[in-house]
Amino acid sequence: MSDLFDRIPAADPPKDAPRPLADRLRPRKLSDVIGQDQVLGPDAPLGVMLASHSLGSLILWGPPGVGKTTIARLLADETDLHFVQISAIFTGVPELRKVFEAAKMRRANGQGTLLFVDEIHRFNKAQQDGFLPHMEDGTILLVGATTENPSFELNAALLSRSQVLVLKRLDLAHLELLAQRAEHELGRALPLNGPAREQLLEMADGDGRALLNLIEQVAAWKADKPLTPDQLATRLMKRAAKYDKSGDEHFNLISALHKSVRGSDPDAALYWLARMLEGGEDPRYLARRITRMAVEDIGLADPAAQRHCLDAWAMYERLGSPEGELALAQAVIYLALAPKSNAAYSAYKNARAAAKKTGSEPPPKHILNAPTRLMEEQGYGAGYAYDHDAEDGFSGQNYFPESMKHGVYYTPVERGYERELKKRVDYFAKLRAKRQSG
Repeated sequence: MSDLFDRIPAADPPKDAPRPLADRLRPRKLSDVIGQDQVLGPDAPLGVMLASHSLGSLILWGPPGVGKTTIARLLADETDLHFVQISAIFTGVPELRKVFEAAKMRRANGQGTLLFVDEIHRFNKAQQDGFLPHMEDGTILLVGATTENPSFELNAALLSRSQVLVLKRLDLAHLELLAQRAEHELGRALPLNGPAREQLLEMADGDGRALLNLIEQVAAWKADKPLTPDQLATRLMKRAAKYDKSGDEHFNLISALHKSVRGSDPDAALYWLARMLEGGEDPRYLARRITRMAVEDIGLADPAAQRHCLDAWAMYERLGSPEGELALAQAVIYLALAPKSNAAYSAYKNARAAAKKTGSEPPPKHILNAPTRLMEEQGYGAGYAYDHDAEDGFSGQNYFPESMKHGVYYTPVERGYERELKKRVDYFAKLRAKRQSG
C-alpha cells in the first residue's frame, strides 16, 4: 500500500549538474564523520546502540556545521528506517499531523520512521508534547537537533524519553582533515601558503560546512603562487563570531568571564570580555555584571574594588564605545588581581536564611525605643546600655531576639583588608563574651 503522504522523490540531477562542495563531501557512512568520536566511537553512546540494535530517540546538541543532520540521515540508513526531515521553523501543526499519519501507515506496512527535527527548540512546549504519544507507541524514532541547551529549551517529558548527545565544534586538526578531503575531491591543492592555510581554518571557527564554503571560494581563484595571510584577508571576510546575546552562548561566556576573575587570571578574564564585546554584547550589561563580581567575589577583602567598577561604569557612560570599553577592561584586570573573599556574600545569604526561619521573632525589648508611657510600662528600652558610655565604647549587649542564640554569619578571611576586619571581629567576640559573663 502506498503512503499517501510520501512525497514523489525528485529525479536525480544530471551528473554534470552543479553541486556545492559540502554536498559532494557529505559522508556516506558514520565512520566517515569527522570529529565526533565521543558520540560515534565503538564504546560511545551511538556506537553501543548500533552494535546492540537498540537505537532510541535522540537529541543532538551542538553548534552549527558539526554534522547533526548528516548523523541523523546516516542513522536511518544504518537501521533501515524511513528518513523524514522537517524544520521546526517551517513546520506547523497541520504538517506535523501529516507526518505522524504517514509514519503510522509505514508502521502498519512493517517499516519504521526516523523523524529528524532540525531546530527542535523552536517548537513551543505544547508542540513538543505532541511528539510524546508517537514516540511511546513506536510510530516514530525522534532525532532532534538543537544549538541551544536542551535543559532550558525542551520539555522535561521529551527529554526523559530521549538521550542527549553533545556534538563538539571541530578543532583545527579536524578542519585540516576536512580540507584535505576537499582538495582530493577538487583534484588540486588550495593556493595558500602554510600560515594562510591555518588562517583559513581559523576563519571557519569550528564549523565544517563554513570551511567547505570558504574552500570553494578559494579554489575558484586563479592564483599564480600561494597566497599569504594578508592576501587571504583582503579577499575573504572573517566569519562573525557565533554569539547569541539571548541564548546559551551568552550565559556560557559571562560564566567564563566571572570564573576567570574569581580564579585571579587577568588574561583569561580579558579574553572572555573581548569575546563578548566582539560578539556585540551590550557593554552596560558587562559593567553591571563586573560590579556584581566585585561585590560577590572580592567583597571587603578590597572595598575599593566596588568603587573602581562604578567609576569604570561611569567612564563608559561618558565616553561610549569603543573608548569606554577600555575602562571596563581595566576594571576586569583590577578585579582579577584583587584579594578574594566571599565572606560578606556568604554572611548575607546566611542571615537571609536565618531571617526566613525566625521571621516573626521580635527584637529584645531593651533595644526598642519607648516613646509612650504604655511602651515604657511594657519594658521597652529597659536596661539598654548606651555603648558610648561603656568602657571601650562597647557594651556587649545582646541584639538578637531573646529566643535566638547569637548568630555567626560573617567570618572574614585572612586576605586583603579582611585581615584587619577579622581582628576586629575576634576582638569584639572576646569582649562580648567577657562582658556578658561578667
